Amino acid sequence: MDEDDKWRVTQFDNEHNHILSPSKAYRFRCNRKLTNHAKRSLNLFDEAGIPMNKSYNALVVEHGGHENMTFSKKDCENYMRTIRRLRLAEGDAVALQNYFNKAQSIDSKFYYSMDLDDENRIKKLFWANARCRAAYKEFGDVVTFDTTYLTNKYDMPFAPFVGVNHHGQSILLGCGLISNEDTPTFIWLFETWLTCMSGYPPNAIIIYQDRAMQNAIEKVFPNARHRWCLWHML
Repeated sequence: MDEDDKWRVTQFDNEHNHILSPSKAYRFRCNRKLTNHAKRSLNLFDEAGIPMNKSYNALVVEHGGHENMTFSKKDCENYMRTIRRLRLAEGDAVALQNYFNKAQSIDSKFYYSMDLDDENRIKKLFWANARCRAAYKEFGDVVTFDTTYLTNKYDMPFAPFVGVNHHGQSILLGCGLISNEDTPTFIWLFETWLTCMSGYPPNAIIIYQDRAMQNAIEKVFPNARHRWCLWHML
């Protein structure tokens, strides 16, 4: 300690003074990596309402023990904390809002809505242009909704509303980006989309098997016929 009561390093020895333990190597940051499979599993566990302790223990068992893990419980917690919000940098968020405002100035029927967190970061986002809104008036009897797509840069679920026109072609009826796939998030997205479409719900909606989606549909579209997508049942 020097005269200013501050600690100062005067000598450094980089030789190990203890026996190495290979089984603990996964704890070093340079050796830790959360795999895509683990991310998918954590997302599914979170959607099912499984606590992090049980989720992590399940992954440990799947990997055959802690010594085979390439990530820690803290890595899992950090991942889920970030996956629940849109990780848009400040410049990206501002640029996106400016783009939507410009789109509205060109197209008066362009619609968008954002939900922000306490730090003004985007949690949920929805948009639809005039073509989407017009198409829904003509071909909105049956709508499909899917969040199995992930954006490359932000690794966040892309949530399109899709219909079918009289030529049997898929048509876009609105788009969403969401930071979480739970019931409150889907309720917000469905209600926002319904507002955009002048409050007219579809006669039927097709989704994959997801309890959170089903709960939201029962609340927002109580009279719509709810069906599961055959592709996800096979």
